Amino acid sequence: MKHAASLLTILFFAFTVTTGFAQNTKSPHLTVESPDKNVKVVYGQPSKRGRVIFGAEGATSLEKYGKPWRTGADAATEITFKNDGMFGGKMVKAGTYTLVTIPNEKEWSVILNSVLGQWGAYDYDKHVAKNVLEVKVPVVMNKTPVEKLTITPTNKNLSIAWDNMSINVPIMNHGM
Repeated sequence: MKHAASLLTILFFAFTVTTGFAQNTKSPHLTVESPDKNVKVVYGQPSKRGRVIFGAEGATSLEKYGKPWRTGADAATEITFKNDGMFGGKMVKAGTYTLVTIPNEKEWSVILNSVLGQWGAYDYDKHVAKNVLEVKVPVVMNKTPVEKLTITPTNKNLSIAWDNMSINVPIMNHGM
């Protein structure tokens, strides 16, 4: 009986430590809104932590040029538009979409997809037919690296910045 109690104590301790470690490795999840409350973004916020974030296939970078990215950590980033409007110069209906980006050195593709609840971008190829729109925006190189992925919706654009790159997608709200 002593051995069973000891084994249970060890298993409980191991479970507690493992669970605590796993929770500490998750990225924080943020919800950010534009000042006019028309745009809301929910995303996991990874940190650079000394890593190379963007790079070519075969490089040691976290995200590869030309490959779909969930634009955050954990579950794919979701963006909600309260009103119909324009996103990157293209019409978008009010609603919630998965935000997928395809980073490249000089420009990024920014995609709104209607399939919600995606985990990462691992199954993106299965959902590509559900893309609502895709826009290309130029990359702006940051003077200093941005440690944490930062997505900022304003009344006029959606800004995404991480490591040495930033992009801005123009937004126009038709509800006001």
